[in-house]
Amino acid sequence: MKELFKMEWFPKYNFILASKSPRRQQLLKSLNIDFSVETKEVDEIYPENLKKEEVPVFLAELKSKPFLSELSDKDLLITADTVVCLGEDILGKPKDYEEAFKMIQNLSGKEHQVITGVCLSSEKKMHSFYSLTNVQFKKLTNQEINYYIQQFKPFDKAGAYGIQEWIGTIGITHIEGSFYNVMGLPIQKLYEEIQKF
Repeated sequence: MKELFKMEWFPKYNFILASKSPRRQQLLKSLNIDFSVETKEVDEIYPENLKKEEVPVFLAELKSKPFLSELSDKDLLITADTVVCLGEDILGKPKDYEEAFKMIQNLSGKEHQVITGVCLSSEKKMHSFYSLTNVQFKKLTNQEINYYIQQFKPFDKAGAYGIQEWIGTIGITHIEGSFYNVMGLPIQKLYEEIQKF
């Protein structure tokens, strides 16, 4: 039955998601479009002088570069990068348990920002944008932080946490902006931007 109801208004591309992230793959699936997943290794290094909003956009564009020579005019490549910012400090992925604990402890009781940069690329053009969400944590106890890190091992996540996991459920008191952006892909904005592309 599904075949009868296509999104006739939505652009027809061979969509390619360049991300290993299971969360990004899950979110793109929720758009109900067919896509393939392809990844290439990139050194995620950015210039020190960038503003925090520019960093994830720079990294999303960097991730697209190894694919550009291979794209046809029917392809639309989606690359993304998410950073967690506490003030002007950018929190990456924690290297180990101690660093994860310190990151979450620093976020505890404070508001921080999650910024995802997205880059859309085809053979002839490239368009980038970002989405910013404010997130407020309650004051977390050391027990809660320890439990979360031991149970969920958030070493693949910027800022050492996933909003969709236990710590988000018990710890986040307020969010302003896109929830899905904090998961790693501002899916509503992506839907709009693909139509404009």
